Amino acid sequence: MSALLQAGAAAPVSPSLPPSKPEQPYPRLHEVERVALRLAGQIMPTPVWRWQTGVIARQFNPLTEVWLKLELFQQTGSFKLRGALNAVQSLSDEQRRRGVVAASAGNHAVAVACAARAVGSHAKLVMPKFASPVRLDACRGYGAELILTDTLAEAFALADRVMVDEGRSMVHPYDGPRTAEGTGTIGLELMRQVRGLDAVVVPVGGGGLAGGIASIVKQINPRCQVFGVEPHGADAMYRSFQAGRPVRLEGVDTIADSLSAPYAMAYSYGVCRRFVDEIVRVDDDALVSAMHHLFLDMKLAAEPAAAAATAALLGPLRERLDGRRVALIVCGSNIDAARYGELLRQAR
Repeated sequence: MSALLQAGAAAPVSPSLPPSKPEQPYPRLHEVERVALRLAGQIMPTPVWRWQTGVIARQFNPLTEVWLKLELFQQTGSFKLRGALNAVQSLSDEQRRRGVVAASAGNHAVAVACAARAVGSHAKLVMPKFASPVRLDACRGYGAELILTDTLAEAFALADRVMVDEGRSMVHPYDGPRTAEGTGTIGLELMRQVRGLDAVVVPVGGGGLAGGIASIVKQINPRCQVFGVEPHGADAMYRSFQAGRPVRLEGVDTIADSLSAPYAMAYSYGVCRRFVDEIVRVDDDALVSAMHHLFLDMKLAAEPAAAAATAALLGPLRERLDGRRVALIVCGSNIDAARYGELLRQAR
């Protein structure tokens, strides 16, 4: 024993290290593989198809490979069923009995209505009045109860009140682990379908699709770049990346209603910030032009949001992705014929 301690002096204390911050949660590869097995037979493994004609042949190096991940062929007409079904299946029997609530411009609402019916639950959906009639009719067809609001922001606020007042479980359109695990199954399928991808381009609304896909792509191949795409008029994630924190928009203004999330949220922002290399923006004219190219060259009836990745490839990402092997996520096709025809005429 040292003389210092024998004399009754206090023992020197080593300086303590600051407590480490808990790691930002994200979908782990093994978790998404487990979800994919559980959802097998309930969702469709969507195909990929190589785009080799038209605008791609004219404007890109012949070595460029452009692959389309065709989530517009998913049940309910968009990728949303993957996350919604995973979330609803994770509820307890009591939670299912009380029912679920969701706010959505349409695609997520249709998916929640379908998922709720699949597990014997009841869905109350809060949607803006301007939502596509095709989507409203689909929700009613699955037995959901609809509440219509003037704006999407009002729909989100009212859905929160319904959750508290009625004890329903919120199935969020883009935030949370269950949603990201569901969308991560798209990345899992894609990386098995197309080997050696250099880049994946994903539309961004609230970040649930981009975060889920990016997390799995990067865990399988860290060298593969992931780009998110937002409309200029609904760029909450782009602004959040710039600010270093989730931000709220004062308003949204874009034809891509499926990408019109009014704000970013902590979980989806954190996953995107970790795994998405960059967010780029496109305007509505570029979205309409991309819809036209998808129809003309690939015979696909894509809604504006589903054309976002194509718009980015033909616009801000053209030079960087020329000569590379690229996958574009074509995420949905829930648009009525009249509106679709109107937008194609605008493009021509």
